[in-house]
Amino acid sequence: MSGKKKGLGRGLSALFGDEKPKNLSKEIRQSNTVSISDLSRNPYQPRQHFSEEKLEELVNSIKKNGIIQPIAVRPNKLESGKYEIVAGERRWIAAQRAGLHDIPVTILDLSDVESLEVAIVENIQRDDLNPIEEARGFKRLNQEFKYDHESISKLMSKSRSHISNTLRLLTLPPDVIAMLEEGTLSSGQARPLIGITNASSIAEEIVSKNYSARKVEYLTRNKKGNFKEKQVDANILKAQEKIEKILGLKINISNRKNNSGKITIEYKDLDQFELISNLLTKN
Repeated sequence: MSGKKKGLGRGLSALFGDEKPKNLSKEIRQSNTVSISDLSRNPYQPRQHFSEEKLEELVNSIKKNGIIQPIAVRPNKLESGKYEIVAGERRWIAAQRAGLHDIPVTILDLSDVESLEVAIVENIQRDDLNPIEEARGFKRLNQEFKYDHESISKLMSKSRSHISNTLRLLTLPPDVIAMLEEGTLSSGQARPLIGITNASSIAEEIVSKNYSARKVEYLTRNKKGNFKEKQVDANILKAQEKIEKILGLKINISNRKNNSGKITIEYKDLDQFELISNLLTKN
C-alpha cells in the first residue's frame, strides 16, 4: 500500500459515543444541528440494501425518542454549507420518514479514504453489510486507494484469508451475486461455487433444497462441476458432521467405491494440533 497509513477508522470512537482517542481531536470540528436537506449520501458508502422492517422500527423509535446518537458527517467539497454522511445513513433516511426537519450531526474532517474506512468498519462492526457489499468495499480500498490485502486485513481486524475469500465472491455470476445480496444464499454456501462453470444452476439447487454450507462444500469438493445429490453417501456425511461436532475441527471423509478411503482432520494452530495428537495417542 502506498502513502501514509493512519489508525483504523479514526472517527469510530466519536461515532459510537466512546472516549475520543488523542489523534481524533483535530478531526472533530464540532457537533451541531443542521437541516436534514443539507445532508447527502456518502458516495463511498458500501451499504446498498436496508431492511424495510428494521427501517420502520427505527422510524417509530425516532418518532418517540428522537435521534439519540448524532449522524457523523464531513463537509461537502462541492457545496458550501452542505455535508456528506460518513456514518448513519439509515438514521438519516428514517428521520426523513419520521418527518424531522433538523438532525444532530458530528462534523468530521476526513479524507475520501478515511470516509470509506469509517463507513466499512462501522457497518461491519454492526453486521449490517451483506457479503457482496463487504466485498465491494474491500475492492474500492484495493483499487481506488491502493490498499493490499494485508492492509485491509489489519484495518478491518479480519484475517487475510477472509479478505481474499470475500473478494473472490465478486467473480461469481451476476445471478448468484444477486442471491447473496438478497440473502437467499450465504457466503458459506456460495464460496465453493467459485470457479465452477454451472454455478448458477447449482446455486438454484442449493436454495431450493436448502443445502447447508458444509454439504455444498463436501459435494463440490468430491465432484466439482457435476453437482448431484446422489453422489453423496448420507451416512458418510452424517459421520463427518458428528466427528466435527465432537472435535470442533473441520473433517473431510473421502470414501471410495470399495469402501476404502481416508479421513482428513484440519488444524489451524499448535493448540489444535496438540488436541488431535492427545486424542489419537490416548491410552
